[in-house]
Amino acid sequence: MKQSQYFIPTLKELPSEAQIISHSLMLKAGLVRQLAAGVFSFLPLGFRVLNKIINIIREEMNKIGGQEFLLPALNPIEIWEQTGRVAAMGDVMFHLKNREGLVLAPTHEEIITFHAKQHIKSYRDMPQIWYQIQTKFRNEPRPKSGVLRGRQFIMKDSYSLDTSWEGLDISYEKHAEAYKNIFNRCGINFFVVGASSGAMGGSKSQEFMVESDSGEDTCAISDSGYAANIEVATSNVVPVGRIDEELQIEKFPTPNAKTINDLIEQFNFPEERCAKSVVYIVDGEPVLIFMRGNDELNESKLQSIFKTNSFRPAVSEELIKYTGADHGSIGPINLKSNIKIYADLLLKDANGLVSGANEDGYHYKNIDFTRDVKIHGYYDFRVVKAGEPCPINGSPLRIVKAIELGHIFKLGTKYSEALGATFLDKEGKEYPIIMGSYGIGVERVLACFIEQHNDENGIIWKHPITPFDVHIISLNENRFPEVKQYSEKLYSDLLNINVEVLYDDRDESAGIKFNDADLIGIPYQIIVGNNNLKNGKIEIKERFSNNRFLIDNNEVIEFITNKLSNEG
Repeated sequence: MKQSQYFIPTLKELPSEAQIISHSLMLKAGLVRQLAAGVFSFLPLGFRVLNKIINIIREEMNKIGGQEFLLPALNPIEIWEQTGRVAAMGDVMFHLKNREGLVLAPTHEEIITFHAKQHIKSYRDMPQIWYQIQTKFRNEPRPKSGVLRGRQFIMKDSYSLDTSWEGLDISYEKHAEAYKNIFNRCGINFFVVGASSGAMGGSKSQEFMVESDSGEDTCAISDSGYAANIEVATSNVVPVGRIDEELQIEKFPTPNAKTINDLIEQFNFPEERCAKSVVYIVDGEPVLIFMRGNDELNESKLQSIFKTNSFRPAVSEELIKYTGADHGSIGPINLKSNIKIYADLLLKDANGLVSGANEDGYHYKNIDFTRDVKIHGYYDFRVVKAGEPCPINGSPLRIVKAIELGHIFKLGTKYSEALGATFLDKEGKEYPIIMGSYGIGVERVLACFIEQHNDENGIIWKHPITPFDVHIISLNENRFPEVKQYSEKLYSDLLNINVEVLYDDRDESAGIKFNDADLIGIPYQIIVGNNNLKNGKIEIKERFSNNRFLIDNNEVIEFITNKLSNEG
């Protein structure tokens, strides 16, 4: 492609909203343009890369037996209502005002299940892996970070249909391996974490993540190889346990102690012996949860424990109604109402604890959870902290920001039961289809590559997702006919051997051409200048290493083909 005829609107000045590397470089290099908040147009250069990523995804999905579909983005709302996800999605789902009963699909579990119900009747019809690469719509309240969080985006979503849980395990592992192959082929450094299934439901979930300061996810990782989304991460912190002394419970005044830190500073209590209370309204009922010291309650874990999306922190009026006290004075003794009490695992069967007295300005000490309190259940409620020992070998955890590239779920029978998608086994007994769901954000793959492959001058593309293999930069060809003649022939010869070439034949200065070439970031720049050409030489710059080679002008084709063949 000749650059004079190709639409690459590079920028010198960036819009103020471009705050992260990938967003800035995608705008600056002319890959995308923003149309509205969270809505982007892909321009020719960006679309070339996007299609290469899509082709890699398609190849790897086909290798595991995937069959490609194209499902409608417009969905009947009644199908979604059967699974309860209209309410679960809330404002994230786009509803059409001028056509009642239609929504824009944020994903396609319901529609796949609908078609499975129509056509899957027997165990002989499975296993199946159905996938598509299609546009999704989600009404993100705060779209930002360029294509990393948009309202319209391309997703590869696939779905497995199996007759058994063992079959689901096989389909799940096939997808996990396919995802690793996809991201490795795209040149992305990633890690895999255990994750929360959230509104998707299901028994197991993993995310494929890229460590990045631009990420909106938080993960806990360690040198042992442990990695988990902060929503589900655990650590090997030593439980509080019991002290030997059997001390009687004692109420004492704390008029100026409203926080855990106040109790520690004013009364010299060990932080871990202070039982912090939090009250949540879960499915309309109050629940009292005790945490160790200044530990933070993890709402994703709470959601999984109580198996509901309907929960929120209680407000002051509710706290006083149910416990008799406001924030800072709540505890397990003398509650005003019959409220269920739960505690974090680190407090299991602990004694010697300090907590509120359910009376403003007072606390109890020497509380024994086995003697003084009825605990309805101990669970892992807490958010892990940096430096805590990891569950594998005790290596310290690091808390890092990360970008989610892909997510895989074991859905089980949640959707098949809700929509009546069943099959008959060998004995003629009817069972719900066992399902998995697997997604990749296609634009995110592109953005994450840029986040990891750039320098102060621009993007650094690598095979196989580079928009072009070679960038011919012809200098002053209007003044030097021999430069133009050589460049034109080289361009033609490379095309004839199926090398993808961008040929900068524009009437621009050398400085502009070099700056644009580094910004666009094509792996090999072939610089055709009069001075070198007179001496029978051509300069080639390797963008990713910045190495430069001065070679004979009749050896350029061989040099390039050798380089490209080594890249696979």
